Amino acid sequence: MRYSSALFALAAPLLVSAAPARFLGKRAAADILVLQFAEVLENLESTFYEQALSKFKDSDFTSAGFLSGQLPVEQFKVIQADEAAHAKALQSALKAAGKSPVPGCKFNFDSALVDVATMAATARVVEAVGVSAYLGGATLLTDPVLLAAAGSILTIEARHQTVLNILSGTGSAVPAAFDIGLTPNEVLALASPFISGCDVGIPANTPLTVTNTGPVAPGTALTFKADSINGTIPEDKLFCQMLTGGAPFSIALPFSQCVVPQDINGPVAIFITSDGQPLLNNVRDRAQTQIIAGPTYAFIDTQPQTLGQLIRGAGGSQNVTLTSTATISPAEASSIISSVQATSTTESASSSPSSGPPQATDTGATTPAPAPAPSTTPTTPASASSTAPPGPNMSTGPSADGKITVNGWSGLGP
Repeated sequence: MRYSSALFALAAPLLVSAAPARFLGKRAAADILVLQFAEVLENLESTFYEQALSKFKDSDFTSAGFLSGQLPVEQFKVIQADEAAHAKALQSALKAAGKSPVPGCKFNFDSALVDVATMAATARVVEAVGVSAYLGGATLLTDPVLLAAAGSILTIEARHQTVLNILSGTGSAVPAAFDIGLTPNEVLALASPFISGCDVGIPANTPLTVTNTGPVAPGTALTFKADSINGTIPEDKLFCQMLTGGAPFSIALPFSQCVVPQDINGPVAIFITSDGQPLLNNVRDRAQTQIIAGPTYAFIDTQPQTLGQLIRGAGGSQNVTLTSTATISPAEASSIISSVQATSTTESASSSPSSGPPQATDTGATTPAPAPAPSTTPTTPASASSTAPPGPNMSTGPSADGKITVNGWSGLGP
């Protein structure tokens, strides 16, 4: 609670003091829109944790495999208080500017609160969205004082993400040296399934769902569902794009050969596009016209750390049966990714502008060279083998109502 009180004491004056004098200029509309959008997201986060804490007790967490139920509950309470403080500070800034928050927003997390495993995995996505939203929104703010205040919230969101990575038991505390920035349209592709009753003033990209029902790991061939993947564009003309923090552009793969690379760890933003031109890893220059759906976030936990194991332990009362997914060999995965990366690198070098935003559409993009198709014979990764020692596993799959996909841990082994 001390953290959230201190944050409110610092952030609220920063946000409010900037508003009266600066919101009168021509650039006020952009800043107002960003503040209203951020306030909706902060309320979404705060409500998510509030509902989770209301539903799940200490015993639910120990049943899910935590050595102590008090530890995760304590952390979720702190995170919820921080998110509530963020929302109050943004509301104060809007009031000082003579504006109001977006009215009528309601948040429904029924699909994410079916059990502790689903809730905790969804929490990782919620915080990843918060980090990406503030990072991407920084380019839209015109007031430097507001930018600094937003940055002070971004650092807290990133700390929340680290806590949740540790609580997962399978993730690295800090999985990568860089984070991923997303545009508001892209953020809403992840958040809009939970929001109803209001118009945030920003169109959402079509939400994307990973439909694999077994472990997602390097070598896994991913499958997807989205309203816009409806046959209008043949699947052989679609592409899967994986964006990781710090990479100059995405890994572009044919839709039917969307194979998780061997060297990925942590959150991955996945898009479906209508061409194979790699997406640039900056929100100002990233072309939007070819995005068919997404992003969705997947957590590829390939480097679990001891810190998480100390919290989760090596045993639990939940027995989880994993369903195998179509997974190809490392050699086949490397062949697919290497061939497509070679083509993508050439295309990016020839078409990326030296400065300024890109053209409305990417031209000159060529379809990546055909690569060996992944095996259609389901295989069971080593992590899901029946002979594997008990411990946290990495599992993914849609919720019962199909609204969200859980990427991350789903309990403990037998």
